[in-house]
Amino acid sequence: MAAGDVILLQGPVGAGKSHFARALIQSRLAALDRFEDVPSPTFTLVQCYDLDSVELWHADLYRLTSPSECDELGLVDAFESAICLVEWPDRLGELTPQGALLLDIRPEGDDRHLHFQSEAPRWRDRLMRLGAA
Repeated sequence: MAAGDVILLQGPVGAGKSHFARALIQSRLAALDRFEDVPSPTFTLVQCYDLDSVELWHADLYRLTSPSECDELGLVDAFESAICLVEWPDRLGELTPQGALLLDIRPEGDDRHLHFQSEAPRWRDRLMRLGAA
């Protein structure tokens, strides 16, 4: 993943959006031999992590009421300069970045069903390499 990559994490409360984001962040940090607590940004709204060559932003927009609040957080700029994981992306409205990867997480019993969707060819190619497309 690189600057400008945005993953929109969608699903009901308890689906596993924060768990997915936490695992991805901890994996990226571990690759740099760094281990940090990765709290949910439910109350801080945004948590940022320095991955040496790029920042990774984890945003939880659940408590926001309008897209203008997303812009005030600096998310619009981060969409271009950082890797962004965004929970509750419906709060972005017209600020939703083109070419983002939508990851819809749906619980079914003890299992989770993941559905990936993007119009950007770079995501299709990446997902094909992972066997997820």
